Amino acid sequence: MTAEVTKVLATASIELAGEAAMIEFGAKIARGLLIGGGLSIGGGLSTGGGLSTSEGTEKPIIMTLQGDLGAGKTTLSRGVLQGLGHVGNVKSPTYTLVEPYQLAFGAVYHFDLYRLTDAEELEYMGFADYLTDGKLCLIEWPEKGQGFLPQTDIGIQISQLEESRCVTLTAYSAYAEQLVSQLGMI
Repeated sequence: MTAEVTKVLATASIELAGEAAMIEFGAKIARGLLIGGGLSIGGGLSTGGGLSTSEGTEKPIIMTLQGDLGAGKTTLSRGVLQGLGHVGNVKSPTYTLVEPYQLAFGAVYHFDLYRLTDAEELEYMGFADYLTDGKLCLIEWPEKGQGFLPQTDIGIQISQLEESRCVTLTAYSAYAEQLVSQLGMI
């Protein structure tokens, strides 16, 4: 599986101070995913959540998270998952590579590719199967899976500032452009 080079449709940044702000922003992203129709219970842009492709099939929404160690990728993912209705802990999948979450609209997979030594490991772990079943894939350290990941819909870059974080969202699909607009960030 190779990632296609895609055009940046929109980009926007916000500065967040503290863990609570990062979690709340993740919940805001989740609300945008639910309101915008990309993820819904029995409806939205596709019949079961996720996005419809030009061939009429469904694909999961691919959200990548990049940033240094400790930047807040898992914290932001926690906010997204809790905003989508997950109750309970959200742990970093650093050692397991993937943590599955079964939510009302379908499966969400949270990946942490930090420990990959070769992107081909994704093939051996059955990564393609997650794309068939999932409605949303949150992928930390996507650069470690380069060449094996599908096209990103929403790219998130988290940069550490002195006392806060700068979170930059980049839209690579029309759906993601709509989401960034809904967040009031364009």
